[in-house]
Amino acid sequence: MAKNLKIKAAWAAKDMAQKDLADAMGVARQMMNAIEKGDYNPSINLCIANCNNKEI
Repeated sequence: MAKNLKIKAAWAAKDMAQKDLADAMGVARQMMNAIEKGDYNPSINLCIANCNNKEI
């Protein structure tokens, strides 16, 4: 079961696909999947850059 269900719920609530969110964040869909599963922790720089992203 995915550890980061809030991420999945957030992109689903915005009517986005996982690929759409990955594209908006500038990462591969596979990396987004790994983040959601808890297999990968994004860098602080990636987190900060996406906090100001208007597409997300």
